[in-house]
Amino acid sequence: MTALLRYQTALLLRSQRWLPPFILYAAFLAIGVQSGEPVLDSLGYSAAAVLPVAAWLVRICATNEPPAARSCVGAAVGPGRAHLACLAVALGAAVLLGAAATLVVTVISDPASTDHQKRVPVLAAGGAGFLAALVCALTTWPLLRSPGRAVPAMLLATLLALVVTGSPAHAVLTDLITGSQAGTVPAPLLPLAAAALLTAAAIAAACALTSRRPA
Repeated sequence: MTALLRYQTALLLRSQRWLPPFILYAAFLAIGVQSGEPVLDSLGYSAAAVLPVAAWLVRICATNEPPAARSCVGAAVGPGRAHLACLAVALGAAVLLGAAATLVVTVISDPASTDHQKRVPVLAAGGAGFLAALVCALTTWPLLRSPGRAVPAMLLATLLALVVTGSPAHAVLTDLITGSQAGTVPAPLLPLAAAALLTAAAIAAACALTSRRPA
């Protein structure tokens, strides 16, 4: 599996297809996150943007290989394991991006509540922000590969995950906003657990479907 992960990482980096989502994410943060703003509000904003980036990276990694190369890898290690490596690299890249953004946003933001009246512990806020970014990165369902269905489904799923009550991403962002208003740092462990379970189920389904159809 280690060799597969190295292979998929090299494919992603050499393809340079990662540049558009990374640049879009950086532009999104540059526009929406300002120095001196309440830290939990800013962390919620940066975490929300991780979700579409993660979905985009999953799409990139799942379609990075030429069909012949994907068939060869699938024949050597199994289609399911090959697809799992794609998803792991995509989600890992999204988590690293979210972690870097969390660090920057935490440093430049004001460790205070929304009304700037209550102080917020910086390290605890950064930890909550990273967990929020992790939840948003995990809230990605990599099931479809056909461009005609996958791209619209990806956009719709991303929007719904951010706004629909019950979604782990919506729950963790709501926790950050509520915590910022109250001046308390939330511990979004329940949304994280829910996101991890949903992601595990989605990845298992995606790998199973990949094993049953041509690469």
